[in-house]
Amino acid sequence: MPDHEDAATPDDGAPRPEPLRTFFRIDEVRREDGRVRYHGESYVPERTLLRKLTPYFREAGYEVDVEAVEGGHVVVATPFDRGREGIPWVNVAMFAATVLSTLFVGAYGWYYVPLAEIQSNPLTLLQAWPFTAAVLGVLMTHELGHYAAGRYHGVPVSLPYVIPFVFPFGTLGAVIRIRGRMPSRKVLFDIGAAGPIAGLVATVIVTAIGLSLDPIRVPAELASSSGAMIRFNNPPLLGLIADALGQPTSYGDPRLTAHPVVIGGWVGMFFTLLNLLPVGQLDGGHMVRAMVGPRQETVAALVPGVLFGIAAYLHFWRGLGLNESVGLWAFWGVFAAVIAFNGPADPTDEGGLGLPRLAVGVATFAVGALCFLLVPIQVIGA
Repeated sequence: MPDHEDAATPDDGAPRPEPLRTFFRIDEVRREDGRVRYHGESYVPERTLLRKLTPYFREAGYEVDVEAVEGGHVVVATPFDRGREGIPWVNVAMFAATVLSTLFVGAYGWYYVPLAEIQSNPLTLLQAWPFTAAVLGVLMTHELGHYAAGRYHGVPVSLPYVIPFVFPFGTLGAVIRIRGRMPSRKVLFDIGAAGPIAGLVATVIVTAIGLSLDPIRVPAELASSSGAMIRFNNPPLLGLIADALGQPTSYGDPRLTAHPVVIGGWVGMFFTLLNLLPVGQLDGGHMVRAMVGPRQETVAALVPGVLFGIAAYLHFWRGLGLNESVGLWAFWGVFAAVIAFNGPADPTDEGGLGLPRLAVGVATFAVGALCFLLVPIQVIGA
């Protein structure tokens, strides 16, 4: 009977897919820290070998990489979980903490429930459930878009980690972990674009609902107060939705303010804009890397300068202070420089995307641009 192995040999259980035996000479197989290391020599360039091995090792449940060593190469296969067993307690705990933080921030900061009332009856926090549902709805939809695309393409991704915080939104957003190298530019694009597209759809829906709800009445002592307050200016997309619905975004009566659900839409637009910056491991960085290839690093190198330029323009030409979005753009200039330095994703297959994906990418960035405004946040008053 001829010797034929598609997944693993019976002696050591190490996967030996056909391309490994065809394009790589195996001299020794070692298991170290759960990884399988194949020592030998590649018959083809490293990137070619990696491109041929990746789909077969993924099917067997492994991430694969190729290392050049003295006298040859090492193929490193790292197992990944096809699906977590049991309850992902870290994700659940962070989500629960964020529900509490957004309920508190929503009740105290957006529904104007007095702190003494919250302390005497914590159940009053539940008044803010629409705010919590709106904020977490847009953030989780964004991250679950990445998650669904990753699972569809067989890329090992984690469930979302939601980050609790304090004012003004009760959260710093959400992230997912992607393990291993992207198999191709097409997969990189699909995973990178799925989050912003899903998030923008959720943002439009949440904003429309919020604008259709009755405004919130501001307590008289706060409406007449001369103290400092935070103003969230409307991005163009929010204005377009309001115009389409024939709903106002502000009121002449200082005792009335837009329903807090609208803030959920504002959060979705703001986080979408930041995520679409074409640098590093941000969604925009993934998409541009997939769309233009390695030239993405040239684009990414320009982004910090643009953000610092916006901060300088607002400060020196318009006379605005750090708390009027100058500090915001300066901070993101520093952050963009750090993640641009760390570099973008490096897909195994550098094949092009094709016109349909390029069109989706351009459209996504165009809608994302409607979420931009020079001064999104201002602290005004004494």
